[in-house]
Amino acid sequence: MKSKHTLLLCIFFGITLNTLAQINYQQKERLNDGWEFLREDLGSIWEVVRPAIVGDPESVPLWTQVSLPHCFNAEDAVDPDVNYYQGPGWYKKLLDINNPYRQGRTLLHFEGAGQKTEVYIYTEKVGAHVGGYDEWTVDVTEAVERFLKSEDSKRFEGKIPLSIRCDNTRDTEMIPSDLSDFNLYGGIYRYLNLVYVPALSFNKLQIDASVDPKGKEGKLTLKAGFTNFGSEDQASVNIKIVDPEGKTIKEESLTINNFNKSELLSLNINKPVLWSTNKPDLYSCEVSLSSSAGNMTCKEMFGFRHFEFKQKGPFFLNGERLLLRGTHRHEDHAGVAAAMTEKQIITEMKMMKDMGVNFIRLGHYQQSRIVLEQCDKLGILVWEEIPWCRGGLGGDTYKEQARRMLTNMITQHRNHPSVILWGLGNENDWPNDFPEFDKEKIRTFMKELNGLSHKLDSTRKTCIRRCNFCKDIVDVYSPSIWAGWYRGMYTDYKRVSYDEMQKVNHFLHVEWGGDNHARRYAEDPYIGLDKIETGKGADERAGDASLYGGTARASKDGDWSESYIVDLIDWHLKEQETMPWLTGAAYWPFKDFSTPVRPENPVPYVNQKGVVERDFTPKEAFYVFQSYWTDKPMVHIFGHNWKTRWGKADDLKMIKVYSNCDKVELFLNGESLSTKKRNSQDFPAAGLRWESQFRQGRNIVKAIGTKGRVRIEDEISFDYETRNFGKASSIRASVIEETSEYAWIEAELFDENGVVSLDSKDYIYFNSVGNGKLVVNQGTSTGSSKVQAYNGRAGIKLMKNNGKNIISIKSDNLTTVFLAIK
Repeated sequence: MKSKHTLLLCIFFGITLNTLAQINYQQKERLNDGWEFLREDLGSIWEVVRPAIVGDPESVPLWTQVSLPHCFNAEDAVDPDVNYYQGPGWYKKLLDINNPYRQGRTLLHFEGAGQKTEVYIYTEKVGAHVGGYDEWTVDVTEAVERFLKSEDSKRFEGKIPLSIRCDNTRDTEMIPSDLSDFNLYGGIYRYLNLVYVPALSFNKLQIDASVDPKGKEGKLTLKAGFTNFGSEDQASVNIKIVDPEGKTIKEESLTINNFNKSELLSLNINKPVLWSTNKPDLYSCEVSLSSSAGNMTCKEMFGFRHFEFKQKGPFFLNGERLLLRGTHRHEDHAGVAAAMTEKQIITEMKMMKDMGVNFIRLGHYQQSRIVLEQCDKLGILVWEEIPWCRGGLGGDTYKEQARRMLTNMITQHRNHPSVILWGLGNENDWPNDFPEFDKEKIRTFMKELNGLSHKLDSTRKTCIRRCNFCKDIVDVYSPSIWAGWYRGMYTDYKRVSYDEMQKVNHFLHVEWGGDNHARRYAEDPYIGLDKIETGKGADERAGDASLYGGTARASKDGDWSESYIVDLIDWHLKEQETMPWLTGAAYWPFKDFSTPVRPENPVPYVNQKGVVERDFTPKEAFYVFQSYWTDKPMVHIFGHNWKTRWGKADDLKMIKVYSNCDKVELFLNGESLSTKKRNSQDFPAAGLRWESQFRQGRNIVKAIGTKGRVRIEDEISFDYETRNFGKASSIRASVIEETSEYAWIEAELFDENGVVSLDSKDYIYFNSVGNGKLVVNQGTSTGSSKVQAYNGRAGIKLMKNNGKNIISIKSDNLTTVFLAIK
């Protein structure tokens, strides 16, 4: 009776007992297909499952067929004309349940769903969870049995009706705050798995792998947790440890008769193979459980590494200094929002590694297990944090969610050798969710979370970003330093960083950079920045994200061009090479992402600080990082999307090349402009820059880089405009690429003399009538129905759909134009 009582408690408390599980279930089925979805609320669960005949009142509201992962803000998060939907959404599916184990358990394993979730078998509520980012499990065994025994089951012909309600309604007593600079998405936006386990099964596998600073002696400890719903009083456990070369170094069989015992294995390993960012060698641990209830096998990867943050000094990995070269990630992508597939996640993580990243801060919440697995495999160290972000501090419900999510994050992800930091909060100095903003209460709760983190995992450090009055509580602190964007100029970066480093024991700089509108360039990106004050800090203050009011700053007064941002990044990277005390820094972020608090941006509702667009399209900044952080030979001429440069006929114009090659030769219109050697301290472009006159009309630039015996080339072409241009007075539209399936449309803004207004930042609006459909609401520079011009132009794609289409293009105060496409 004790085991059944445990199950009832588990269901009643919203599957609390199973929430902590860190299990890589070997036998699981992803429930991706066959779902129906409704983006609104219903009166009761009965409305989901009641009999309905097409045409009868019971058949409405109408449901849509979808596949998982699925986010019900896939497009509206970046729709320029609406606030993104925050409310309930329902999912339903008929399950085939065929548990192979006698008295086995049937589980629904959620890898993440937002933000509040309720789970039903037929009309019975079997589980609930609050929090959009941690994993959790619902045991549906008894509910399925009860349903199959009921008269109602005959209508479903042996299938099990599963219904799930997700809700991302605004709630100040839930983290993260809706003041956050990212969307609180709704939906089953990570994988949902159907899992069968024996009555006696693992519910936790914890691997602690440590090594001394010199890498001579490794220690491995394996702990397990069990769930026993049967009458088993004995089981056998087989453990197999395999090194990175595939050699079995330990195999042991145990007989277990005390299921409260946690430690299964303690093993010393002489000179273990070390995991590092350059050589991420992983061991494997396979554990099999056998009893009369059945067999269960789990496999975990782990690694040995030793890390240290020197006091007021650099970071060390395995006894050697490592400059943490980092970025950030939000779980967000064009067309799907948070519902990224495994393939998309792997693509993104590999792109980061290709850029030279060895460190990532996962902002601002626990992310998919797939992300952590890729960090382990690729060699990317991790700061992962809970979503206590902005707004202040709520009540008991709020605090309990924060404690639970911290516990879940650490328990679920502690086996990953890539993780070195547990983040406890972000911008907790930002008020306004509650009438009270009490710094001492925030400090008290931060101390509690810090203690909880160390109790759960004494092997990692704790950290926060931007909460000055809590910086003494955690192990590692990052102040706010946005030199050249929210405050000061980027030349302030080293001095400000050094000053901030002196104020804490362990300094790590996360979040720097600036917004850049993809495809926008400037001949002089510093126009308007002459009034920015320098020498007075580089911090970001509440409200500085606004484009209105306040002192002069690049974020408000700059041109948001790729031309400016590559200089800002270039300066930071060359300075970081001369800061021997620096642990590292992480650029914010890797990819553009959607946010509800930036409707006025060039791409509305998109934070455009990424080095790639929201659809993985690299911006120029991507290659600046590569030139500093990678070894594989690369060469990139700045301006790949700069269709037209401008100036006087006799102007000397700069051409920049970003490359990690030892030397680069540049050719303009077939003539060599000379060969130059790379020098990282020769700003800009590490000395790989040339000045020359362009000819009016078409120009071709070619660069040949040499690194050892390797030669690599890059080439671009552009037009050079010597005529003066003024304010836009008309729009012209054309098809610049077309197939039977699609057409690429470009709108250009011309001045009254018929010259493209190359510095125009006016908004351009696209609409269509006909069979086709514009590819909009992607949150990219070429995938939005409203977008600021980049150098007097904007483009969009039309899927033609085998019919006639009329495209309208308008801009404020200009005559709308129409384009017919067959």
